Amino acid sequence: MRIILAGGGTGGHVIPNLAVIEELKKHLSAELLYIGSNDGMDRRMVENSGVQFFGIPTAKLRRYFSLQNFLDFFRFPMSIWQARKIIKEWKPDVVFATGGFVSVPVILAANIFKVPVILYESDTVPGMANRLCFKRADKICLSFEESIARIGAVNSKKIVVTGPALRETIFGGDKMRGYKFTKMNQHRPALLIVGGSQGAEQINKLVALCLDELLKKFQIVHVRGRGKLDISLHRQGYVQYEYLDKELADVYAMCDMVVSRGGANSLAEIAALGKKALIIPLGRHASRGEQIENAKVYARKFGWAMLEGDIGAAGFVQAVEMAYKNGGGGDTGVKNGVREIVKILLKP
Repeated sequence: MRIILAGGGTGGHVIPNLAVIEELKKHLSAELLYIGSNDGMDRRMVENSGVQFFGIPTAKLRRYFSLQNFLDFFRFPMSIWQARKIIKEWKPDVVFATGGFVSVPVILAANIFKVPVILYESDTVPGMANRLCFKRADKICLSFEESIARIGAVNSKKIVVTGPALRETIFGGDKMRGYKFTKMNQHRPALLIVGGSQGAEQINKLVALCLDELLKKFQIVHVRGRGKLDISLHRQGYVQYEYLDKELADVYAMCDMVVSRGGANSLAEIAALGKKALIIPLGRHASRGEQIENAKVYARKFGWAMLEGDIGAAGFVQAVEMAYKNGGGGDTGVKNGVREIVKILLKP
């Protein structure tokens, strides 16, 4: 069976595909090919998983005036032509798409050749690319039941609430390996602070302002984003990384609490692992508000702490301390939906 996976631009669209790839590799009958963005982080992440990658130009529809919108108007037909060429030559049995504007031309090309399309939406608020394509999909897999009301006029028989697509490797972490990797003291509480696949400038600045105060009570593992390390912050009990990949499971295992943005994949992983959490979602000024909605759902369900708006140093330290005392944790009942998604994909 031949399966094309599509989606990209940010880790939020690539990581669910990596989870599906992990599960599909258990089925020897599945041949996989990935179509992603030429200019995103997609290629590096996908090729590390051993799957063949094709990059196509992406055309993004922005919600504001930009000359780039005009240029993308001409780029979009080229991306459809390239996706059509790949699908015609490779002849997939099904296309699985996770959103991001690179997925739109792939879905349109699949429709031309009558190739079944399975869409996956990880956020409570569906992204624009997926909203444009819901009616063109044969099945729609959702992480959240709350997303159903936001899909619009789509045949309800198409919709399956599978739960989040999580990488199985996340559940195989070893705390002693985590302590060894980070050189942390296993007898002191540890925080993991992570800003998503692209880092978070606001969180990085808050940590810099509050670091000495936070280190009085916690050790800190800080994932800052590519190109965002700060050597001036060197302290005993504080380690910083641009990005964590295979080591992330071990770091999750050793940390007592996570401070995170409101990306759906990160929140689902934190919940499934039963960690305490403080969520600082990206604001509506910098996004379509999906992180705020994700954070509200998880905070309501699991008792996590959540911060919005302008946050001062004192408020951040207080929020971290309160979340450590009262920020949920334990069995949340969040299950990995990746096996159900793969069952849908492999259905003849």
